[in-house]
Amino acid sequence: MKYFQPNLKTIFMKKIYSFLLLLFITVSFAQIPSGYYNTATGTGYTLKTQLYNIIKGHTDNGYAGLYTTYQTSDVDNFYENDGTVLDMYSENPSGTDPYNYSTGTTQRCGNYSVEGDCYNREHIIPQSVFNESSPMVSDAHFITPTDGKVNGMRSNYPHGTVSSATYTSQNGSKLGSSSVSGYSGTVFEPVNAFKGDIARMYFYFATRYENTVSGYSFPMFDGSANKVFTTAFLNVLLAWHAQDPVSAREIARNNAIYGRQNNRNPYIDHPEYVNQIWGGTSSTDSQAPTAPTSLASTSKTSTSITLAWNASTDNVGVTGYDVYANSVFKTTVSGLSATITGLTASTSYSIYVKARDAAGNTSASSSTIAVTTNSSGTGGTATDLLFSEYIEGSGNNKALEIANNTGSSVSLSAYTIKKQTNGAGSWSTGLALSGTLTTGSKFVIVNSSISSTCYSTSAANISTSGTELMFNGNDAVGLFKNGVLIDIIGTFSGGTANFAIDVTLRRKSTVTSPSTTFNLSSQWDSYTTDTCNNLASKIAIPNDEEIVDSDEIIVYPNPSDGNFYVGFDNLDTTYSIEIISFAGQKVFEKQNTTDTAVPVSHLAKGIYIVQIITDSKTIIKKIIIN
Repeated sequence: MKYFQPNLKTIFMKKIYSFLLLLFITVSFAQIPSGYYNTATGTGYTLKTQLYNIIKGHTDNGYAGLYTTYQTSDVDNFYENDGTVLDMYSENPSGTDPYNYSTGTTQRCGNYSVEGDCYNREHIIPQSVFNESSPMVSDAHFITPTDGKVNGMRSNYPHGTVSSATYTSQNGSKLGSSSVSGYSGTVFEPVNAFKGDIARMYFYFATRYENTVSGYSFPMFDGSANKVFTTAFLNVLLAWHAQDPVSAREIARNNAIYGRQNNRNPYIDHPEYVNQIWGGTSSTDSQAPTAPTSLASTSKTSTSITLAWNASTDNVGVTGYDVYANSVFKTTVSGLSATITGLTASTSYSIYVKARDAAGNTSASSSTIAVTTNSSGTGGTATDLLFSEYIEGSGNNKALEIANNTGSSVSLSAYTIKKQTNGAGSWSTGLALSGTLTTGSKFVIVNSSISSTCYSTSAANISTSGTELMFNGNDAVGLFKNGVLIDIIGTFSGGTANFAIDVTLRRKSTVTSPSTTFNLSSQWDSYTTDTCNNLASKIAIPNDEEIVDSDEIIVYPNPSDGNFYVGFDNLDTTYSIEIISFAGQKVFEKQNTTDTAVPVSHLAKGIYIVQIITDSKTIIKKIIIN
């Protein structure tokens, strides 16, 4: 690092940065409108009625409007962080999801027969309870997107604890006989990570519809407007509320629904209200647990890291631990160990843990440890680059993705892509690649007329109108190295029959090396037309040296409102900058500039990777856009 004599401008900038950082940390997460709960001054059922008067009369967007709300309220930016639908009945909070749904229209039910067929709208309190009346039937605060099959299995059974399961979904949700005291019927039990979410939806319903709930018949309800729940089921909900405190996912969902409905779930904003109204764990507890200690990695693979730590202490009791990697929430566990899965090979992750108690108090972070996943493939490396995704969609929605799982950076100068037309004739001249593809990264090539709803051309490594990206379902596409075919999609001289039309293909995780023989069933997983959400988990970086989070350059303010600055020791430094979303898409780029201002107010709220390139060095930072 270079040292320099600070001037007044530098000192002023640092003070502004520190002030803004503190300000943004203070206000950026809750996003509760000023004065929203000013009239919530009572206790017990008086407080409940005050909350009813605050949240009643919300905007009803209609039943179809739920799907529009889900595009911002129920997106997985917290577990796999892949932008798919976050479904509490299929999400695996500590591992790879059994299946995923995109937020578009193509995977909505429809008919279904097994899990993974389609998703629909799950009323946590069944529609039959309130006779499908409005506005209850379309209130997103208690209606969530879920897998159609699991939703059908849950039917209109109450939520509770299962004694003996007759059905278990792929993420571990259970249907079976009840172990709830005094209730012998069938109940549905979600996984632990979402029990608090569902409990707070019930408390919301009991409050928002206080004026009508006494007339609803449901095994969980006692026929009153105040207490609402039977004692046995209330105890279950209180336990779930305490065991699974409010998460970042719930806060984001509450904010998104408020933007659509103009009302909030008060029990997400103020978890202590639950106990002030219904009892349970004392709401006067404001003491946070101590930070977990001795965090360590006990084992790792190319895609997972297993952790262990020493317990936190609390004046009442610790109920869970939140695990973060690269400042992204990964999972909540109740024990002293966790495994983070779905990681990228040969990649360094900064990991820390926080403790929570039943009142929702959160500890300071544990010490942060850096853990690098193993390189991928048998024996540690794949043999060469390979095609990892192929999109032959509607219109000009055509794209190719190349993956580097070799364990080392690879220069692309030796590689070309060629196409054979209609299963006959010779290969095309070829599309030459350039740059360096770091290990674990992806290189994306798209048709220059691809729909922006599928993929942004500005986010691709190459956008072209060349013949290689004008392929149809019977055009073989080859990856060549030094003029020699090393990988192929389709069969060269295979004739005019379509092998992959109106489909997205993704290479199976078991395939670690390229192949000159195409086998659809053994090498590829198939997805519906215009499934584009998985392209580019990482972008190629064409630079010689990569440094993560160096102090040579500062990015401020961080968090930012969408406009930030890049600070160098030398204010006249020429640099290039790229901003990449956590989905791997390049969303901003500026080349060879000395302007320190970076205007990106058009970006959606979230966490982004900033790559700052000077001479032969790339420095990587994270920034939060609020």
